[in-house]
Formats: sequence, C-alpha cells, structure tokens
Amino acid sequence: MPRYRFRDTRRIGPVEVGTYTDRHGREMHSAACTAPHCGWSADYASRAAAELAAQSHRCAPR
Repeated sequence: MPRYRFRDTRRIGPVEVGTYTDRHGREMHSAACTAPHCGWSADYASRAAAELAAQSHRCAPR
C-alpha cells in the first residue's frame, strides 16, 4: 500500500483538509473529521470542494 504524504494542510473546525498525490500521479484533496467517534472522511478532485465539505460537515458521532 502506498504512503501518502499530505501537504498544504488546513484545519476548518474539527475537519482537516490536506493535499496529496495519489498512486496515479494525480493531485487529490482529502477532508477528514478528527472528532472522537465521527469517522467521516472524503476525497475530492478540487481543493474548493474539499474545503466546502469541511465547512458544511456536521458531526453525528455514533
């Protein structure tokens, strides 16, 4: 499994947004919630989409 190295990370509330290069050489953007028991994360092709998802995310811990 490849190791992804995140760069240009930014925290928006409990969500962290970071940029990485996937195994196909494409630049991707990931948003992941760091709240306990949340577990939400998603990958996006654009930084704007990842930041919008981070701003609109509402935690629903199990």
